[in-house]
Amino acid sequence: MITRLTPQDASFYRLESSSNPMHIGSLAVLRNPAPTGTSANKPLDYDRLVDLVEARLPLVPRYRRKVREIPFTLGRPVWVDDPNFDITYHIRRSALPEPGTDAQLLDLVARLSSHPLDQSRPLWEMYLVEGLSGGRCAIFTKTHSALVDGDAALEIGHVILDTTAAPREVADDAWTARREPADLELLVGALLHLATEPREALDVMRRTGAEAFAFVDATGKAVRKMVSLVRAAAIGVADSPLNTRTSRTRRFEVVRTDLEDYRKIRRKFDCSINDVILAVVTGALRTWLLSRGEVLTESTSLRAVVPMSVYADGADGVLKPAGEVTSLLVDLPVGEPNPIMRLSHIKHATEVHTKHRRGVRARTLVHMAGFAPASLHAMSVRAASTFAEHTFNLVITNAPGPQTPMFIGGARMLEMYPVSPLLRFQALSIGLTSYDGRVFYGLNADRDAMADIGVLTASVHESMEEMLGACVQ
Repeated sequence: MITRLTPQDASFYRLESSSNPMHIGSLAVLRNPAPTGTSANKPLDYDRLVDLVEARLPLVPRYRRKVREIPFTLGRPVWVDDPNFDITYHIRRSALPEPGTDAQLLDLVARLSSHPLDQSRPLWEMYLVEGLSGGRCAIFTKTHSALVDGDAALEIGHVILDTTAAPREVADDAWTARREPADLELLVGALLHLATEPREALDVMRRTGAEAFAFVDATGKAVRKMVSLVRAAAIGVADSPLNTRTSRTRRFEVVRTDLEDYRKIRRKFDCSINDVILAVVTGALRTWLLSRGEVLTESTSLRAVVPMSVYADGADGVLKPAGEVTSLLVDLPVGEPNPIMRLSHIKHATEVHTKHRRGVRARTLVHMAGFAPASLHAMSVRAASTFAEHTFNLVITNAPGPQTPMFIGGARMLEMYPVSPLLRFQALSIGLTSYDGRVFYGLNADRDAMADIGVLTASVHESMEEMLGACVQ
């Protein structure tokens, strides 16, 4: 089956570069059951993982499709079945020297995150990382942002999780790849499509037409860029070490915190958990900036794109679906030394600045039981990308996960971390996932620009302690 990429999917696909891979990552740390000789308690190994993913692929059919460009770029690319689909190419095995440390795991994730996906194949990879200390293993998944839209396609982690150690049964799949279309078929199909979409046809002419069209297009881009810069200046985006050209390599660090601490602060100051998370991140960014010798005044702020309203944490503590991924532009008051005032500013900002929000529907996503945060983070990145690159300093995504234990192939998931991509001129992306009473931070950073990422991760704990201390005053 041939399906044309949506305009946003196509933009993600074409924005891919060696210094800005456009994939969303997900890291799950698991504890294997102790072997007992029964099939129900066999440890998760490579063969079991391949069998599990293969059985669940019918739930995410796009994971067996690849992207084909239209000849002469006459239209958006299309999804087609990969006739040479090889699941063992996509699921790979890696091992740390035993006993593998958490630091070695994070270094491996950083290296794997640095490499773009192979665009000649379906746009995903999964790594089983063995040899972690304490009988643990890990699964790291990379999925291109063009693939996951929360409606027609979910992230693979969404469907391999189970609520019990015994994997649920899924209907057998007798999949056979449809014949891959020839270039001429794609070309004819694209021309017929353009005949019914005059606006898209004009865009294609601007990209591929005569010199005059190229001039018009270049002029239009220059004007749009100037308008974008003027708008950015008008809304006061601050200069920041977080905004720079990115290199081809990454650093990845994590932070583990307790969900109850955020709820305690929420109850004390009558705000949302999202507000508390932003206040904690703001305090950490403040400490990091000061460690760099940055001069901060009380009015200094960093502007964040915050796509973190997919699920609301109600007064009863139950996470509830909202049906939409919503992005806000929020000014983080990093110049404010008082943690209570930082929280107050953020609470006010999230209430007032909802007029700046951008929503992306996620109909399929919110109606599925046992939701997984990886799909939510992918949708959040899509929502964040709708803002012009000069209008914000960083992206902070927050996706709530299940608050009960989850399993992959019988292995209990202990921790789960998002690995969000760096958008253009973004040196840092912060993702958060709540799961089983904990809140897990994944900080993906440019290796050259953020050599001191360890200072920022340590500052998260300091900021949390400062907020908790304010609760008892």
